[in-house]
Amino acid sequence: MARPTNTNERRTEIVRGLVQVMARHGWDGASVARIAKAARLTPGLVHYHFTDKREILLEAVGALEARAADRVVRRLAAADNAPRARLDAFIDAYLATGRDSDGEAVSCWVVIAAEAVRDVRVRQAFDATLRKMAARLEGLFEDAGHSGARARVAAASVVSGILGALVVASSAPGLIPAGSAAASVKALAHALVNEGGG
Repeated sequence: MARPTNTNERRTEIVRGLVQVMARHGWDGASVARIAKAARLTPGLVHYHFTDKREILLEAVGALEARAADRVVRRLAAADNAPRARLDAFIDAYLATGRDSDGEAVSCWVVIAAEAVRDVRVRQAFDATLRKMAARLEGLFEDAGHSGARARVAAASVVSGILGALVVASSAPGLIPAGSAAASVKALAHALVNEGGG
């Protein structure tokens, strides 16, 4: 009987290693040697499991999306059922500070957004992630009284606000006062709800 491989486990460790390195050193500083060290593996094992670091990045997009989705599920489960409270919980999953904040993911999303401008494969993966995020928000806006195109526009506006806050917070630290990004995007979401009459 063949022994089961640990390929999935190794690939997960390598992706985690890239996320850790990218959060600290950016994309250009994420060498295979640094990724291997963070994953506690040899560079040879990294190359065995992935053809290049771009392939690791593409898998990291999915891993970071799963982390974000888990935060959204937890926040929504703890939220009041009122539509505004659910929108607030969604926004907090991405922007809130506190014990469950995910600064590592914030840094990585900014790096991924920058790489999406330069690489079509990263753009496609990032686009798919943003569309899932927008679809979930669209449902929350529908719960708040919007429908059709209005819900789509509101969702896209909030996704843009979240991503913009992440980029500004990472690239111009101190420009957005600590803890205010979530409040600002919530104010945008509430204004959009009011515009829809919900």
